[in-house]
Amino acid sequence: MEFSADPTGVIINLDSFGSVTVGFIVFFLGAFLTRNSRFLRNYNIPEPVSGGFAIALITWLLYSLDIIVSFDLAVRDSLLVIFFASIGLNARFSDLLNGGRLLIILLGLTLTYMVLQNLVALSGTTMFGLPKSVSVLIGSASLIGGHGTAIAWGPTIAAQTGFQAAAEIGAASATLGLIFAAVIGGPIAKLLIEKNSLQSDAQDEQLVGLAHDEAPQTEERDINHVNIMRVLLTLHTGIALGIVFKVGLDAAGLKLPLFVPVMLASILLSNTVPLLLPKLEWPARTRSLAIVSDYSLSVFLAMSLMSMQLWVLADLGLPLIAILLCQVLATSAFVLLIFFKAVGSSYTSAVLSSGFAGFALGATPTAIANMTSVAKRYGPAPLAFIILPLVSAFFVDLANAFIIQFFVAL
Repeated sequence: MEFSADPTGVIINLDSFGSVTVGFIVFFLGAFLTRNSRFLRNYNIPEPVSGGFAIALITWLLYSLDIIVSFDLAVRDSLLVIFFASIGLNARFSDLLNGGRLLIILLGLTLTYMVLQNLVALSGTTMFGLPKSVSVLIGSASLIGGHGTAIAWGPTIAAQTGFQAAAEIGAASATLGLIFAAVIGGPIAKLLIEKNSLQSDAQDEQLVGLAHDEAPQTEERDINHVNIMRVLLTLHTGIALGIVFKVGLDAAGLKLPLFVPVMLASILLSNTVPLLLPKLEWPARTRSLAIVSDYSLSVFLAMSLMSMQLWVLADLGLPLIAILLCQVLATSAFVLLIFFKAVGSSYTSAVLSSGFAGFALGATPTAIANMTSVAKRYGPAPLAFIILPLVSAFFVDLANAFIIQFFVAL
């Protein structure tokens, strides 16, 4: 931790160790808030979200007192890679084949909504007299695309239009979208599940989202240091192979976030090694893997939410807020009226609906957090945790680049 002072106030820089430590505190704060709030509990708001937003409000208060708190988020990004490696280890080719039709439907719905999302943003920017190409920064570039895509396109649009606030609008939209995504996913799933009397019919145990008081039921699945170390070694192997894949993809001109090739590498490992070495204890779909997966996702999301600079959002004014509220309404209507029915109107469909709301407005980790919170309360939906990341983290990035270029050229 470093302290410094300048004419604008006091600056507190938390290093990686301090930032991760605060991330732990954020999770337990969120668990306390959820446990003592019927609203948070009933509407499946993830603990890292409620805790992270509370810390973001505190840093905003400190900012008003001329005290700026900054976090080192390098470890956070590593946790995201570990989480997606765990998702890959749990994937079976048989599940992917069984869910092939659903995956294609989900991809089609996502591509359709990306266009709709940009049309909503285009209507808003036209109404408020903003440059047309700025619409993608309040549309698929920042919402479905996330911070990385928004940051990449912001300077380009600023140079093209002369609208110097473009980069700030993109980053702010991605941040505010993350908040909305984490808030609406749980209530949407609750409405769909309870209105349609849906129940989980999955035979597999929970892949992520173990209940806090859940204990091992069989000797093979005991949680001990050996099993945890086996999980970590397997995850590191998947990550190392994913890094090699990424080098090859980069050389081929296909730029993808590291967690995508890592997830694909882990899927490959989990569907070949157990067949080649049947006597080897493989950690896929074990409680030990679920614990590491939950830990990685929880701390990642806690650090993402706690580091939000809410004062930046407050300075951007009515147009941005109004357009993003329209995006929230459009997403909710699309999920409830079209998406849920198109993906089968089942329990898995309801869990997928919470996840779709999560990444349509926020990011893939938010989608997984939404689904985890729902599955923790209502029961497993393993297929949802496999096919949604394949669409949201792989196919969407490729398609989004073409859609963004089309709307920027308008």
